Amino acid sequence: MVHLTIDLIAKSRNHFKKKRALSLSEYLRTLTHLHFSNKNIKDIGDLSMCRNLTVLYLYDNQITDICNLSFASNLTHLYIQNNNITHIKNLSNLRSLCKLYLGGNRVAVVEGLEQLSELKELHLENQRLAPGEKLLFDPRTLVSLAESLCVLNIDNNNIDDIRDLAVLKELQEFSAADNKLLNIEELEEVFIHWPQLLQMDLGGNPVCKKPKYRDRVITVCRNLEVLDGREISYLTRNFLNWKASKEAKMKKRTKHMLHGTLSHYPNNCNMDQDPNPLHIYKDAQLQSLSRQFRVATGDHCPQVDLAQFLRRMPFLMQPSPISAGLGMALHSWGLERAGGDSVSRLETLQHIAGTGDRTTDPVVRGLPYTTELQTAAPKSTNSD
Repeated sequence: MVHLTIDLIAKSRNHFKKKRALSLSEYLRTLTHLHFSNKNIKDIGDLSMCRNLTVLYLYDNQITDICNLSFASNLTHLYIQNNNITHIKNLSNLRSLCKLYLGGNRVAVVEGLEQLSELKELHLENQRLAPGEKLLFDPRTLVSLAESLCVLNIDNNNIDDIRDLAVLKELQEFSAADNKLLNIEELEEVFIHWPQLLQMDLGGNPVCKKPKYRDRVITVCRNLEVLDGREISYLTRNFLNWKASKEAKMKKRTKHMLHGTLSHYPNNCNMDQDPNPLHIYKDAQLQSLSRQFRVATGDHCPQVDLAQFLRRMPFLMQPSPISAGLGMALHSWGLERAGGDSVSRLETLQHIAGTGDRTTDPVVRGLPYTTELQTAAPKSTNSD
């Protein structure tokens, strides 16, 4: 195994041959980029003489620990992917670090980055984890990176939940391909916290097979330009935004209608349900109102059952202003008008069920209704 030391740097023809007029110490002070990738290096020795080092290439080696880098306060790029690192540590002095490449190691927990306030890119793809393990994130690290991190790559790490990452509100590029993300609703909850997101790759996750997956992601990520390697066209973006806006307006209009139309309903009814009596009067409420109908109608119609009448009119099962109005009318009839003098109680209930003469009942005649409530022709009042 090879140890990275000052002597190794001095022996490197690639580094020293162009500046032979300088002494070793002078050369090391001018050194800004150090290239030692794929050199079978196992340990990082004392490199403190390289105080102006800004970029360090150590990928494709056998390094097990990140150490002896506390001197590198000017380091901005650290490429240490494809080694045997198991823990992220000893990086707290790298206050200028902007890009950290740790992919292809053995890291199970992302931690130890709390002091890296300038970190913009973090690459953690393809960790060689033990069977059943998944990449985890220390919440303290995530909070510390919330204001700076713009690029995050966590491909192929058995991840099934990214809700902890919602705090990374400055993300512009996010890659989590080939993981185990499944729940589209949970993903949407995260994406709404990433208003700056421009590129995202979720390819190879089970969620990609969900219906309308691409449409839903594009809709919630308003500035996204590329999804799963495919550019989002201007026409696609405009169409999905228009569709989402239309659906939101319809939902708002329906909610407003329900709160306005059903304001006189019992206080304990569920306003979030469909606006028809079978949803408004459920279980005990429906049975209670049915009993009130029986009491109000008395001997004229002892077998009246509100639930049966409602079920005889299937069009009331579809939410609409008409069904909501009829629901309120039935409530009003049951509590206030069952004792009307113009027609018998039995005739009024027959009109409600659509089996009687609608034209003779002033209560029924004045309410909204559809053709389903109209009989083919009113019964003749003339006797033969």
